[in-house]
Amino acid sequence: MSQHFDAIVIGTGQGGGPLAVKLAESGRRTAVIERHLFGGTCVNVGCTPTKTYVASARAAHVARHAGDYGVIVEGDVRVDLAQVKARKDRVIAQSRDGVEKWLRSTPGVVVFNGHGRFTGPHSISVTGPDGQQQALDADAIFINTGTRATVPDVDGLAGVSHLTNSTILELTELPEHLAIVGGSYIALEFAQMFRRFGSRVTVLVRGDRVLAREDKDFAEQVQKIMSREGVEFLFNTEASKLEPAGKGIRIALREQMQDPMQDQKSIEASHLLFATGRTPNTDDLGLEHAGIVLNKHGLIDVDGELRTRAEGVWALGDVNGRGAFTHTSYNDYEIIASNVVDGEARSVDSRIMCYAVFIDPPLARVGMSEAEVRRDGRRALIATMPMSRVGRARERGETDGFMKVLVDAETKKILGAAMLGIEADEAIHTFIDIMNADVPYTTLQRAMHIHPTVSELIPTLLGTLEPLK
Repeated sequence: MSQHFDAIVIGTGQGGGPLAVKLAESGRRTAVIERHLFGGTCVNVGCTPTKTYVASARAAHVARHAGDYGVIVEGDVRVDLAQVKARKDRVIAQSRDGVEKWLRSTPGVVVFNGHGRFTGPHSISVTGPDGQQQALDADAIFINTGTRATVPDVDGLAGVSHLTNSTILELTELPEHLAIVGGSYIALEFAQMFRRFGSRVTVLVRGDRVLAREDKDFAEQVQKIMSREGVEFLFNTEASKLEPAGKGIRIALREQMQDPMQDQKSIEASHLLFATGRTPNTDDLGLEHAGIVLNKHGLIDVDGELRTRAEGVWALGDVNGRGAFTHTSYNDYEIIASNVVDGEARSVDSRIMCYAVFIDPPLARVGMSEAEVRRDGRRALIATMPMSRVGRARERGETDGFMKVLVDAETKKILGAAMLGIEADEAIHTFIDIMNADVPYTTLQRAMHIHPTVSELIPTLLGTLEPLK
């Protein structure tokens, strides 16, 4: 016999957990289904663990350059990856256990451990770890099942060991030579951190530059910074065949424009990491029983209020393709909660996209890029400024990078901004806030900022706007 609930939430990621609690606090009896780890990607294999690794990598980097600041560190700086992992595990456990305790202790929330699948438009079957099944049904169902790492089908893959963003976090010994397939955000974060840990790192990039979605000037600067630290890049290259080689892996390389009759080049590495995108966890949810059809990317199409095409079913987080970041997932929760619980009419369509790449120094962006503004064809103003103009950057000895802003020439409102440099991931919020306030750039330009900070140069930056040519 089926257990009836007012609401069912499938998945406990950044959106699912808070939504379940909000629904329960509003008087709705809510079932939460979690098949594996509470907290979702961010807590377990995404933001939380990788940023602990970034912190350890930066500590090693700063220690190696301590002499530049008049600080003497005797001997070589070495990284104990087992201790780095142990620290990461402690941080994760605190967050994951906190999410689970929060859900289990909230009145009105009933937690089910297992894999949930639709058996009808509003019915779910939960298969527990012991294979036992339980039937649930609800008037409202919310899907928050996230994504997993994509591993391309490379010849020889089954015969070699390989890593993803999840499994690399379980290593306790430092790779001698880490090869990374991919040239975007995850690939670059792992490339820099493991180079700073002490590994040799080679990045295989299919295109002619890293960060293909970003403006070329930012991409080139990021590559320059990482190359200076010793990260090797092979462009217009992809792995075509894998085979064991001693204790490591031989990776045959296919280069664009290569004569097919030529012998393929190859490299050998001790470890191989695939950082080639994410696959939605939608292929085993029985969505067809709810009348939900996936798009060509395996994502669930939603409207501005995050409703699927099935009445009474919503999708939030990475599975809906409307953001794919922790902060967008949490904002999805806020939008659904406002609409379903509080009776408001919020829409994801008005959201201004923003994100950061957590290399060091970080790259952060909000709104439109320069390339997007040019394609749009509108009259615009642009300003750029090197981070070497920023007092804090000079004082810290970290002057790499620059900042850029684009403004609509008619409305005087900011179209987009990007920053590569020290504390850019924090300073970008100055732009984010003013854009969400929907006011002219002059509001920000005329504001008084605290000295010495990164943000204090933003009004100066805006004072150098000139027509985009």
